[in-house]
Amino acid sequence: MSVEPLAFGPFRLNSENGTLLRDGELVPVGQKGALILARLLANPGEVTTKAQLVDAAWPGLSIEESNLSVQIAALRKALGEAPGGGEWIVTVARVGYRILAETGAAAQRTRPRPSLALPDKPSIAVLPFQNMSGDPEQEYFADGMVDDIIVGLSRIKWLFVIARNSSFVFKGQAVDVRQVGRELGVRYVLEGGVRKAGSRVRITAQLIEAETGVHLWADKI
Repeated sequence: MSVEPLAFGPFRLNSENGTLLRDGELVPVGQKGALILARLLANPGEVTTKAQLVDAAWPGLSIEESNLSVQIAALRKALGEAPGGGEWIVTVARVGYRILAETGAAAQRTRPRPSLALPDKPSIAVLPFQNMSGDPEQEYFADGMVDDIIVGLSRIKWLFVIARNSSFVFKGQAVDVRQVGRELGVRYVLEGGVRKAGSRVRITAQLIEAETGVHLWADKI
């Protein structure tokens, strides 16, 4: 009996022969990539641990985690950008990955996402800054500014900073910072906006305690 292909977005994955189609066109992902993708799609929207993905692609073998990282990077490149920006496969810090897709009956319901325990040291997620200029081309400028902030904060050794791939899953969404804190396992959230007109730039930012939603600090330049 044949297995029904897994459909998500413009893609259809045939887990039997490991082929992935985008709008009917073949997308090469390789055997390991197809196995990893099928395992992610087995729990759409939920976190799949690294150990589960390794077991799916290399059953019974002991491999370096870097092998999984290489396959995930290749899959992200093959899938391209997800609707609304960002990536289809999202890194969940210290746990594994999840895919921004619903398949079959899962598309008809909302699944609760797991909460992560807070790390021992202060932790923060920098959300994508809102482009307030109305010019779509300024999205790259706003995203680049957030990248610089994340890199700068990452240099502080006593601070745990969530990676860009994880925080940018919320790009373009109206989010509750308390939900962000639970899903990413952080105590603080930094959000803001950028308005650029000619050579003038206005930046606003606010630091929020994720558990309570209380604003701890806000400024604009």
